[in-house]
Amino acid sequence: MIGIAEIEAARARIRDAIYCSPCPASETLGELTGTRCHVKLENLQMTGSFKERGALAKLSLLDPAERGRGVIAASAGNHGLAVAYHAQRLGIATTILMPEWAPLIKVTSCRRHGAEVVLAGQDYDEAYAEARRREAATGAVFVHPFDDPAVIAGQGTIGLELLEQVADLDAVVVPVGGGGLIGGIALAVKTRAPRVEVIGVQAAALPAMRAALEGGGPTALDPAPTIADGIAVRRVGALTYELVRRYVDEVVVADEGEIANAILLLLEIEKTVVEGAAATTLAAVLNKKVALAGKRVVLVLSGGNIDVNIVSRVIEKGLVKDGRLVRLAVLLVDRPGALARLTAVVGAQRANILDIGHNRAFTAARIGETEVVLTLETSGREQIDAVVAALRAAGYQVAEVTAEGRRSA
Repeated sequence: MIGIAEIEAARARIRDAIYCSPCPASETLGELTGTRCHVKLENLQMTGSFKERGALAKLSLLDPAERGRGVIAASAGNHGLAVAYHAQRLGIATTILMPEWAPLIKVTSCRRHGAEVVLAGQDYDEAYAEARRREAATGAVFVHPFDDPAVIAGQGTIGLELLEQVADLDAVVVPVGGGGLIGGIALAVKTRAPRVEVIGVQAAALPAMRAALEGGGPTALDPAPTIADGIAVRRVGALTYELVRRYVDEVVVADEGEIANAILLLLEIEKTVVEGAAATTLAAVLNKKVALAGKRVVLVLSGGNIDVNIVSRVIEKGLVKDGRLVRLAVLLVDRPGALARLTAVVGAQRANILDIGHNRAFTAARIGETEVVLTLETSGREQIDAVVAALRAAGYQVAEVTAEGRRSA
């Protein structure tokens, strides 16, 4: 197990090459969450995530012979970026193993930083297995993304910064994948300020750390897709598990819709682009997964490397979750002027119609009737309810179309 001395030493080694990211207060997020909220902007690091801290802390310990052999790493993206960037600065040859589905932005960025990128396996764990096989075959030094004392110490430097940046800190909320980030932060924070709560957040689709805590040790979960790809780890580390067990107060989960909504809110409110893993912290606090009302809280926004190809999909899911995008199925008589009358009712409620679809064949409507599906832009649940009430008052049958099916609106 590492201690505070190792974190202090890591800070001294990386100080000149790592950005001390800001941790501003957010009045709006505070109002939404019922807390005195701060955000630690690790998405502003050079490669877009906190992973630079641990990567450089490890690389800076390599002796000349080890540097000459080169390094190899397995990563869902951010760790690989961090290793590639700082290895290039230090003149070390690098190979990065990534899952085949790794976001394109992370793959191309790794290559831009001079690394050889190999796509292998369907998830991080399969990429990890291939990286360890190549390590044995080539003699390259393996840089673990989380279960390494030097890497954990590097991530722990965030904890030291938080205690200096935020006076009267009550709680820190941290994304959890393999556990290196929260393990390092928890060690630093609990050593210096034991009263401060440290809370971890995982994607509900892949809660490997919570499963480890409940089962008494690391255990492998089945693969599962999640928009929080940066923390999609099926098995946590042995070192990180012990740190979390010892120093972390609670580990909670956030579901996909909650994470998507948090990404959208951070984009709109903080003008901050974050990836799914980073948004889990806001998702947990916003949806009251933890009791932090009135407390001074830091949300660690761990990274911002979200693939632009999925941003629009994430935003749409967030809009649906927030009640600002809704789909209504309305039954009406199929005759001239019927659609105009329908849209007039919607327009009177000042909802914006984004799309209209007619369904005559695949519906229970009788001959002479048609189902019209309206996709509406609204200001929230209150306006949706007003539109539905107005449609019913005008004599229409209305159902809300959701991902789970239809429900009476």
